[in-house]
Amino acid sequence: MIEKQRDSTVAQAKPIDSPKESPADDGLVLRAPAAEDGYRVHDLIANCKPLDENSLYCNLLQCSDFQDTCAIAEKDGEVIGFLSGYCPPKKPDTFFVWQVAVSEKARGLGLARRMMLDIVARHKDVKFIEATITEDNEASWALFRGTAKKLDTEFQSFPRFDRERHFNGRHDSEFAIKIGPFAVQ
Repeated sequence: MIEKQRDSTVAQAKPIDSPKESPADDGLVLRAPAAEDGYRVHDLIANCKPLDENSLYCNLLQCSDFQDTCAIAEKDGEVIGFLSGYCPPKKPDTFFVWQVAVSEKARGLGLARRMMLDIVARHKDVKFIEATITEDNEASWALFRGTAKKLDTEFQSFPRFDRERHFNGRHDSEFAIKIGPFAVQ
Protein backbone atom coordinates (compact mmCIF):
# COMPACT_ATOMS: atom_id res chain seq x y z
CA MET A 1 0.00 0.00 0.00
CA ILE A 2 1.71 3.15 -1.21
CA GLU A 3 -0.34 6.27 -0.91
CA LYS A 4 0.36 9.83 -1.90
CA GLN A 5 -1.87 12.71 -0.98
CA ARG A 6 -0.10 15.25 -3.17
CA ASP A 7 2.10 15.22 -6.23
CA SER A 8 5.70 14.27 -5.40
CA THR A 9 6.97 17.39 -7.17
CA VAL A 10 6.15 19.50 -4.09
CA ALA A 11 9.44 21.22 -3.22
CA GLN A 12 8.49 23.06 -0.08
CA ALA A 13 5.23 23.50 1.73
CA LYS A 14 3.51 26.17 3.75
CA PRO A 15 5.69 27.18 6.71
CA ILE A 16 4.74 26.30 10.26
CA ASP A 17 4.63 29.52 12.26
CA SER A 18 2.65 28.51 15.29
CA PRO A 19 1.38 25.29 16.82
CA LYS A 20 -1.70 27.08 18.17
CA GLU A 21 -4.94 25.93 16.57
CA SER A 22 -7.45 27.31 19.02
CA PRO A 23 -7.77 30.46 21.08
CA ALA A 24 -5.20 31.01 23.80
CA ASP A 25 -8.05 31.30 26.31
CA ASP A 26 -9.02 27.63 25.88
CA GLY A 27 -7.12 26.89 29.12
CA LEU A 28 -4.71 24.45 27.49
CA VAL A 29 -1.02 24.58 28.27
CA LEU A 30 1.37 22.88 25.86
CA ARG A 31 4.93 22.36 27.07
CA ALA A 32 7.91 20.07 27.09
CA PRO A 33 7.63 17.50 29.89
CA ALA A 34 9.83 17.33 32.98
CA ALA A 35 11.03 14.26 34.90
CA GLU A 36 8.32 14.86 37.50
CA ASP A 37 5.70 14.24 34.78
CA GLY A 38 6.79 10.65 34.14
CA TYR A 39 4.25 8.99 36.43
CA ARG A 40 1.44 11.25 35.19
CA VAL A 41 2.25 10.33 31.58
CA HIS A 42 2.33 6.65 32.57
CA ASP A 43 -1.13 6.97 34.15
CA LEU A 44 -2.53 8.81 31.09
CA ILE A 45 -1.27 6.12 28.70
CA ALA A 46 -2.68 3.37 30.95
CA ASN A 47 -6.09 5.04 30.62
CA CYS A 48 -5.86 5.36 26.82
CA LYS A 49 -6.61 1.80 25.75
CA PRO A 50 -5.54 0.15 23.50
CA LEU A 51 -2.20 2.02 23.54
CA ASP A 52 0.86 -0.05 24.29
CA GLU A 53 1.98 0.64 27.83
CA ASN A 54 5.66 1.20 28.38
CA SER A 55 7.29 0.88 31.76
CA LEU A 56 7.07 3.78 34.18
CA TYR A 57 10.85 4.06 33.82
CA CYS A 58 10.53 4.41 30.03
CA ASN A 59 8.01 7.24 30.49
CA LEU A 60 10.35 8.87 33.02
CA LEU A 61 13.18 8.76 30.45
CA GLN A 62 10.90 10.19 27.76
CA CYS A 63 10.02 13.09 30.07
CA SER A 64 13.64 13.76 31.02
CA ASP A 65 16.16 12.58 28.40
CA PHE A 66 13.78 13.02 25.44
CA GLN A 67 11.86 16.06 26.68
CA ASP A 68 12.88 18.13 23.65
CA THR A 69 10.98 15.76 21.37
CA CYS A 70 7.94 15.21 23.57
CA ALA A 71 4.98 17.40 24.54
CA ILE A 72 2.47 17.48 27.35
CA ALA A 73 -0.93 19.11 27.22
CA GLU A 74 -2.44 20.22 30.53
CA LYS A 75 -5.76 21.72 31.44
CA ASP A 76 -6.42 22.90 34.99
CA GLY A 77 -3.22 21.15 36.11
CA GLU A 78 -4.28 17.75 34.71
CA VAL A 79 -2.22 16.01 32.00
CA ILE A 80 -4.72 15.38 29.21
CA GLY A 81 -2.29 14.69 26.37
CA PHE A 82 1.19 13.41 25.69
CA LEU A 83 3.06 12.96 22.44
CA SER A 84 6.46 11.29 22.33
CA GLY A 85 8.95 11.02 19.53
CA TYR A 86 12.53 11.50 18.50
CA CYS A 87 14.73 12.62 15.63
CA PRO A 88 16.41 9.47 14.25
CA PRO A 89 20.21 9.86 14.31
CA LYS A 90 20.48 9.09 10.58
CA LYS A 91 17.62 11.49 9.71
CA PRO A 92 18.15 14.76 11.64
CA ASP A 93 15.57 16.50 9.41
CA THR A 94 12.83 14.07 10.50
CA PHE A 95 10.63 13.91 13.59
CA PHE A 96 9.41 10.36 14.26
CA VAL A 97 6.21 10.19 16.31
CA TRP A 98 6.44 7.28 18.73
CA GLN A 99 3.17 7.51 20.64
CA VAL A 100 0.18 9.82 21.00
CA ALA A 101 -2.08 9.71 24.06
CA VAL A 102 -5.09 11.99 24.49
CA SER A 103 -7.48 11.68 27.42
CA GLU A 104 -10.99 10.64 26.42
CA LYS A 105 -12.36 13.96 27.69
CA ALA A 106 -9.98 15.92 25.42
CA ARG A 107 -10.60 14.07 22.15
CA GLY A 108 -11.89 15.95 19.16
CA LEU A 109 -10.07 19.20 20.04
CA GLY A 110 -7.16 18.76 17.63
CA LEU A 111 -4.88 18.25 20.60
CA ALA A 112 -2.68 15.56 19.03
CA ARG A 113 -1.89 17.79 16.05
CA ARG A 114 -1.25 20.77 18.33
CA MET A 115 1.25 18.77 20.38
CA MET A 116 2.96 17.43 17.26
CA LEU A 117 3.30 20.88 15.71
CA ASP A 118 4.47 22.29 19.05
CA ILE A 119 7.38 19.85 19.01
CA VAL A 120 8.16 20.41 15.33
CA ALA A 121 8.16 24.20 15.86
CA ARG A 122 10.97 23.71 18.41
CA HIS A 123 13.17 22.03 15.77
CA LYS A 124 13.88 24.37 12.88
CA ASP A 125 15.78 21.71 10.89
CA VAL A 126 12.83 19.29 10.77
CA LYS A 127 11.27 19.01 7.31
CA PHE A 128 9.47 15.65 7.65
CA ILE A 129 7.23 13.84 10.12
CA GLU A 130 7.23 10.05 10.20
CA ALA A 131 5.37 7.41 12.21
CA THR A 132 4.11 3.86 11.93
CA ILE A 133 0.42 2.96 12.18
CA THR A 134 -1.56 -0.27 12.13
CA GLU A 135 -4.02 -0.55 9.27
CA ASP A 136 -7.10 -0.35 11.53
CA ASN A 137 -6.03 2.74 13.54
CA GLU A 138 -8.44 5.17 11.90
CA ALA A 139 -7.77 7.99 14.38
CA SER A 140 -4.03 7.99 13.62
CA TRP A 141 -4.57 7.82 9.86
CA ALA A 142 -6.92 10.81 10.13
CA LEU A 143 -4.42 12.70 12.34
CA PHE A 144 -1.50 12.31 9.94
CA ARG A 145 -3.50 12.84 6.74
CA GLY A 146 -5.06 15.94 8.30
CA THR A 147 -1.65 17.22 9.37
CA ALA A 148 -0.29 16.81 5.83
CA LYS A 149 -3.31 18.69 4.51
CA LYS A 150 -2.89 21.47 7.09
CA LEU A 151 0.79 21.78 6.15
CA ASP A 152 -0.13 21.67 2.46
CA THR A 153 2.44 18.96 1.80
CA GLU A 154 2.84 15.39 0.65
CA PHE A 155 1.53 12.32 2.53
CA GLN A 156 2.99 8.89 1.80
CA SER A 157 2.41 5.47 3.34
CA PHE A 158 3.97 2.07 2.76
CA PRO A 159 4.45 -1.24 4.66
CA ARG A 160 7.23 -1.10 7.26
CA PHE A 161 6.97 -3.88 9.88
CA ASP A 162 5.24 -7.15 9.00
CA ARG A 163 3.12 -9.05 11.54
CA GLU A 164 4.89 -12.37 10.94
CA ARG A 165 8.36 -11.32 9.85
CA HIS A 166 8.97 -8.60 12.45
CA PHE A 167 6.48 -9.31 15.25
CA ASN A 168 6.35 -13.13 15.13
CA GLY A 169 2.56 -12.90 14.93
CA ARG A 170 2.23 -10.96 18.20
CA HIS A 171 1.38 -7.53 16.77
CA ASP A 172 -0.43 -6.24 13.71
CA SER A 173 1.63 -5.07 10.75
CA GLU A 174 2.71 -1.43 10.89
CA PHE A 175 2.61 0.95 7.94
CA ALA A 176 5.09 3.82 7.74
CA ILE A 177 3.78 7.29 7.00
CA LYS A 178 5.82 10.25 5.87
CA ILE A 179 4.68 13.89 5.77
CA GLY A 180 6.72 16.59 4.08
CA PRO A 181 8.68 18.48 3.14
CA PHE A 182 7.61 21.58 5.06
CA ALA A 183 9.42 24.53 6.58
CA VAL A 184 9.51 25.59 10.22
CA GLN A 185 9.75 29.35 10.82
